[in-house]
Amino acid sequence: MSTQYWCETAWVGGAVASGVLLTADDTGTLTSVETGITAAPTGAEVVPGFTLPGGVNAHSHAFHRILRGRTHGDGGTFWTWREVMYSVAARLTPDNYETVARAVFAEMLAGGYTSVGEFHYVHHAADGTPYGGEDGTPYGAGSGVSPDSAGSEPTGTGRAHAMERALARAAASAGLRIRLLDTCYLTGGIDTELSADQARFGDGTIDGYLDRHTSLIEDFASEFPVGAPGESFVHVGAAIHSIRAVPAANLPRFTELSGPVHVHLSEQPAENEACQAAYGTTPTQVLERAGVVTTDLSAVHATHLSDEDIATLGQAQASIVMCPCTEADLADGIGPARELADAGATIAIGSDQHVVLDALRETQGMEAGERLRTGQRGRFSPAELIASLTEGGAKSLELPVGSLEAGKACDFIALRTDSMRTFGSVGEQIILSATAADVHTTVSGGRVRVRDGVHTELGDISELYAKAFAALGMESSSHG
Repeated sequence: MSTQYWCETAWVGGAVASGVLLTADDTGTLTSVETGITAAPTGAEVVPGFTLPGGVNAHSHAFHRILRGRTHGDGGTFWTWREVMYSVAARLTPDNYETVARAVFAEMLAGGYTSVGEFHYVHHAADGTPYGGEDGTPYGAGSGVSPDSAGSEPTGTGRAHAMERALARAAASAGLRIRLLDTCYLTGGIDTELSADQARFGDGTIDGYLDRHTSLIEDFASEFPVGAPGESFVHVGAAIHSIRAVPAANLPRFTELSGPVHVHLSEQPAENEACQAAYGTTPTQVLERAGVVTTDLSAVHATHLSDEDIATLGQAQASIVMCPCTEADLADGIGPARELADAGATIAIGSDQHVVLDALRETQGMEAGERLRTGQRGRFSPAELIASLTEGGAKSLELPVGSLEAGKACDFIALRTDSMRTFGSVGEQIILSATAADVHTTVSGGRVRVRDGVHTELGDISELYAKAFAALGMESSSHG
């Protein structure tokens, strides 16, 4: 059986097309994309407005969403914000993290994203004990306890990779395509042991990380098998938390891995200063010496770069994940996105700590930052901005999404063109006028997931957040 959507207008092949008929097979994979179809065929769902390929959120920390609107009272810095973040991380268990992530992932879909790169480092129990079997084996099959008759999965010490499974289940249940970026986090700073707050992030040694990573891939291959593009919702990748968190001597081991590798890079001047003091060069050049700066690398933030750094990342055709709303919120600065793109890097978009989950505002934020930084308008054309949100993220995460074409997943969002925000917008320039409030339909795997801000299966997203805050034992609002 096939599913058809007739789109009033859509972004196809880098241009606006009218009367676009999308046909997907029973796996949720596009089998044909036809333009110039003047009327919807019988049985096709009519999609008014302007249809875009689903946004790709190339950098997310799901639990950071809990901090939204709760860290501004005393001003603070990136480093004081981080202490609040650690306090939330300490509350996470496999059960409540699944509840939290389900709400966050549903909001992502409502906000215009259909795929996410989840940069995940909360691997273990709060004291650093790995989830796994009672026999003391840290990874592998666990205790052998089977799911109960209701289909729920045991967590706690009963299953290895319990936190990773929680995120994967949450994404799959929401209908959000996920690349789980399994993150290596070994030190609290250069030549500094992990703190008590960071104990659950670490694997002890690089071999410990690689052993757990291999086990995760093997477990997920059977539990979340990869099939046709449209039906494959869970994928695994790797990440280096930062130069602060992985010693330079360990970095070459990441060349042993295949697929995408992500890293927080030069987000703060203090990171660069510490790296210069320890290694005599910048974080980018430390990565380059280790051999990990390739087209598979995604550098997140890349805010404070030298000209040499820009040339290195561009020559490698690496991906750069800009997170404009978070970078503004944390006063990180404005990275050289245009210069990186001109050097040969691919630009992608991420929401990081989810100051907003609005694919349009995040994309607009990158262009706004460029204009403020340079005093020039039109640093990125509307077409380039759309590409960053869609194709750029698809490359960063190596997912079969990012464009409306046969063989890709049937993932798209549809924007109102007649709202008070978008009325009068010309063609693709709507990317600079619309917000998440204009996303009236989100489809992934050929199925409508969100319609008019309500998840079609999970319901009201605010109610999902009420359950999430309750699960964490936190008040839903802060009263000072």
